[in-house]
Amino acid sequence: MKKLILLGSATLLLGAVLAGCQAGNTDKTSSTKAYSQTAVNMPWIGTKNTTRINSSDPVQAAVLVSRTLWTAETESNRPSSVVLTDAAHWQIAAASADLIHHPSNGPVLYFNKDGIPEATIDELTRLKPLGAESNEGVQVIIVGTAADGVEAQLKEMDLKVDKIEGNEPAAVAQAIDTYYAKVSGELPDSVIIGSMDSPEYTLPAVNWIAHMPEPLLYVSQNEIPAATAEALEARSGQASIYILGPGRVISEDVEQQLAAYGTVTRISGDNPYENSVAFAKYKDSSNGFGWGITAPGHNLSLLTTDSPLLAVAAAPFSHLGKHAPLIFTEQGGLPDAVMNYTMELQPKYKDSPAEGPYNHAWLTGDASTLSGGLQSEIDDMLEISPASGDNPHSGH
Repeated sequence: MKKLILLGSATLLLGAVLAGCQAGNTDKTSSTKAYSQTAVNMPWIGTKNTTRINSSDPVQAAVLVSRTLWTAETESNRPSSVVLTDAAHWQIAAASADLIHHPSNGPVLYFNKDGIPEATIDELTRLKPLGAESNEGVQVIIVGTAADGVEAQLKEMDLKVDKIEGNEPAAVAQAIDTYYAKVSGELPDSVIIGSMDSPEYTLPAVNWIAHMPEPLLYVSQNEIPAATAEALEARSGQASIYILGPGRVISEDVEQQLAAYGTVTRISGDNPYENSVAFAKYKDSSNGFGWGITAPGHNLSLLTTDSPLLAVAAAPFSHLGKHAPLIFTEQGGLPDAVMNYTMELQPKYKDSPAEGPYNHAWLTGDASTLSGGLQSEIDDMLEISPASGDNPHSGH
């Protein structure tokens, strides 16, 4: 596979920055040195229908996603504010994706128990956030409970900071919902209800809430936390509630309790792969909620179920560019549900492949997370093909 170079020399500069960043890579410490050299050489790996964010380190991946979407060359492609969230709590990081879209229009980056990693500092310096006009010029929103030095580091950079503090997922999710309503001027009627215990079923929500104003609120299998109930009560019985995941993840009893706050719809699949496809295909025609992607000419964001912080780092791929829902896959190949979905989305041409439309996919993770074979397979499945069923490469 050949290297995809974005913004010329910026790729080499980014590699140099990322090489020194090892924060958050607790599962692959033995390969960090070898990976750092890979990061220098190939931060992105592209094929004709796919682009890989070539890092399985959440801190590095978040920076790469940020650099891909916000070139920061002019004011029009700089973020208003950046979401800086805790790499120790996937639930808090996932709920914080609601702050990606306007008025923030910025990426999620990570802090950890030691403070702000060097790669994140360098990315904040490159981005030079403009400050969100409807949020009193705030440039960085800290979500979660940060180490004592985090705010001081940001103030040394002369950045205006706001905070949404806490360590309890349901309470922080409620606080994010309230905060968004304040800075945007609206409290969305629709909400997504996810399990705080099952990221493999909840995380497809992050791409939608990065794209649209609806929040992610949390329940456990058999209980609605008080903070979630309060957030729903603020909708005065008019909430459109979308449960994400099957009954063994969020029980039917909880579903019945949620009906007290509005209308309830469950979107689910029997396994995480089917569940993510079901959410990508779902559309509520009454209010426009949901991706409703069932035809060619779209973008997907592929990740494995065991990397929740990578999923949050990649959430901005649904906010800018070719907006993409999150689709879960296996490390070495497409599961049946995803294979069938890509077959449904595969573009067909009548006379020439130049007719379009075209599909694309983002992959987030290095080859230890998403294999080269998987990237090749998804590239093939997204390729435009003749409606006749003939050889896709004949006649042009």
